[in-house]
Amino acid sequence: MLVAAFTGALIGTALWSASPPAAAQVDPSPQIRKVVEDWLGGRHRVDEVTPTPLANMYEVRIGTDLIYVDGKAEYAFIEGQMIDLKANRNLTQARIDDINRIDFKKDLPLALAIKQVNGNGKRVVAVFEDPNCTYCRKLRADLVKVKDLTLYTFPYPILAPDSEVKARKAWCAKDRGTAWNEMMTSGRVPDNEGNCQNPVRQVQALGRELNVTGTPTLFFPNGKRVPGAIPTQELERLLAENG
Repeated sequence: MLVAAFTGALIGTALWSASPPAAAQVDPSPQIRKVVEDWLGGRHRVDEVTPTPLANMYEVRIGTDLIYVDGKAEYAFIEGQMIDLKANRNLTQARIDDINRIDFKKDLPLALAIKQVNGNGKRVVAVFEDPNCTYCRKLRADLVKVKDLTLYTFPYPILAPDSEVKARKAWCAKDRGTAWNEMMTSGRVPDNEGNCQNPVRQVQALGRELNVTGTPTLFFPNGKRVPGAIPTQELERLLAENG
């Protein structure tokens, strides 16, 4: 048995000795440097590429900024975001968008919203707004100018003690859409008691259920959620995606 074991060891040693040496590892730094500089559109130069303690991960220094890129220069980690360098796609943001996506028809009870139609109304968007929200006012000034739009406004008072009072008064106005527009664009609060039957508390509960934590928050028919006021061009682009 000892002879057999010894013979096996010799054979194993011979096989190991006869195996070709491992190919020398190619330094990925030049490729990483090129891909990152191309991704930056030539606006910045890579100053240094350094291996990190994590296997197949490299530190890329651009001035005083650091990003991290895999050895194949396919993905980068930038400020906590994973970027597909070849597709120029923010994978982290795409995943967050998926997590925050809703079912527009099932999750939004549109009867609780103020409905306004401009033109043929073929394009659709819903928005949660607080009467005291500065960014909501800015967005509203753009929304009222958008052509062929059906706009559902959910009165969502969360910012100030009198937000709910204002929301109720707008809902109780004879023309809710006009009342809300005037309140948001010129600060004119409807002159009524605000004591009609209204869905404000239901909208507050809906907002909590959908995790609407700030205003304005937009929802598009494809389920995409967009927090905050956005430029008109971006709004038009998102509406076109849902056309």
